[in-house]
Amino acid sequence: MKKIILFLVWASFTNAQAPVGYYNAANGLTGAPLKTALSSIITNGHQDKGYNGLWTAYKTTDIDKNYENDGSILDIYSENPSGPDPYKYTPGTNQCGTYSIEGNCYNREHVIPQSLFNEASPMVSDINFIRATDGKVNGMRSNYPYGKVGTATFTSKNGSKLGNSVSSGYSGVVFEPINEFKGDVARMILYFVTRYQSKLSTFSSGNMLGSTAFPGLQTWELNVLLAWHNQDPVSQAEINRNNASYAYQGNRNPFIDNPSYVNQIWGSQQPVTDTQAPTTVTGLTISSKKSNSISLSWNASTDNVGVSSYTIYMNGSLNTTVSSTSTTISGLNPSTNYNFYVVAKDAAGNSSTNSSTVSGTTNTGTSTPSTNCVNETFETIPASSASYSTRTWTNGGINWTATDARTDQTISNKAITVRDGSLTSSSSANGIGSLTVTTQLKFSGNNGTFNVKVNGTTVGTVPYSTTAATTTINNINVSGNVVVSLENTSASNRVAIDNLNWTCYSGTAKQSFSSLEKAKDLEIYPNPVSHQEIFIKGETQNIQKAEIYNLQGKVMQTIYQPFKNSRSSLKIKDLEQGIYILKLDNTTLKFVVQ
Repeated sequence: MKKIILFLVWASFTNAQAPVGYYNAANGLTGAPLKTALSSIITNGHQDKGYNGLWTAYKTTDIDKNYENDGSILDIYSENPSGPDPYKYTPGTNQCGTYSIEGNCYNREHVIPQSLFNEASPMVSDINFIRATDGKVNGMRSNYPYGKVGTATFTSKNGSKLGNSVSSGYSGVVFEPINEFKGDVARMILYFVTRYQSKLSTFSSGNMLGSTAFPGLQTWELNVLLAWHNQDPVSQAEINRNNASYAYQGNRNPFIDNPSYVNQIWGSQQPVTDTQAPTTVTGLTISSKKSNSISLSWNASTDNVGVSSYTIYMNGSLNTTVSSTSTTISGLNPSTNYNFYVVAKDAAGNSSTNSSTVSGTTNTGTSTPSTNCVNETFETIPASSASYSTRTWTNGGINWTATDARTDQTISNKAITVRDGSLTSSSSANGIGSLTVTTQLKFSGNNGTFNVKVNGTTVGTVPYSTTAATTTINNINVSGNVVVSLENTSASNRVAIDNLNWTCYSGTAKQSFSSLEKAKDLEIYPNPVSHQEIFIKGETQNIQKAEIYNLQGKVMQTIYQPFKNSRSSLKIKDLEQGIYILKLDNTTLKFVVQ
């Protein structure tokens, strides 16, 4: 075997190359007080070297000195402990960059996804939990928590897996590293929830973090990490990295120096069942009413680990589930009374008792139900934040995604503000007739427009200026399932969007996604495509833009002047197996990725 890592008796790791007295303030403590003491110790001396500084750090922190010992990047997602590595990276020369397959380049993997803390400093550049890893595998891991995979939908070349969770207490998608590095991952996450315990209440959970300083993690994830910490003891490679990280950044991972701290803080490595239910929701009120909707708000529930969701019941039946403390119930009848109550739930499935019931009557309107298919008031968007990132939320059965977006601006009330990005719905049944939306340019910038697309095809534009204005696009008339997207045509204007709704369509469809015609002179070959490259037959030199959509209408990739320099193919990025649509200016072609 090529592996030369030395697994030593854990006692010998005590204060492994930490300065004398570094952990003195933690002596004699256990449980939450020990965690707090360690947090103070590893916060003192921490020097934020910036996000780009990580590339420099990796030249000393993430070098393979324990497997091949060849000076290449030690990547936990590609390292093969008992055989040849599938590929190698040279520090400083193989940085991402773009990638389409494993082995293209390495990048910066936040073991705790940076979206959970809005890419804020110092977390975004903390070397103690950000590893150099293959770009493709990093992209596949995405923002999913770590856990035990049942059926894998992706497996990296060293055996790391993505798939459904079979870890007790969580059934979502998880990522599972190989056994060699499970303890490494566990100790990095335990470092994070210790170093930043005072900030956890302001972070998103990502189905892994807790909302309180102790224990700092959701119960199911804590059980996984305690088991991995026990199964995969501290290695010499971890010690080397901890020492190099300390030299670079000025603080250490205490769970590498003293593995026994883990049990002293969180107890036995036996699974701990979370049986405590969240507290009952209080302060449920009706914040606003329209003829076809009622908006609700309430006070946050508390839990020993963390509240994961709120379930809203209308007239005794389940209506919707949200993660925020407000929502708008749409599709209601005018002049009709409705009763509501809310139940809080945690990740272990424990439910609070029902909140008190509130009653409200919708405003007077027409005598027939509203014809709006979708009515988005943006009252359930994520918590107010001035940073720009991808924001997702659910309301009225529609999943919304806003890219390069912030959540702290308002028009009538809450609004989503898009910069160099778009707002896109999930698929909605019953088509679209007309669309109405309110927009307003925020901060500095020039007047401009949003392109409104239905299933990837532009159906109109919405103007915006510094004055809030409502625009209606009539006679869109697309039948069947529709995905609606508003795309900012400026890369710098920051535009708030509010009160977006569209009517259902009835009648003979003017256009639909499935009826888009192929151009007779363009063809994809071979089809299915492979090797992340699409070859095109036909007249391509005048095509200005290529766009790739999935079948839900989400833009996966945009390429301007795609066939310049007499090219006849397109390089595509990280498309999983499935069916996609390629739009070349006004021509659409279907292709399959195998």
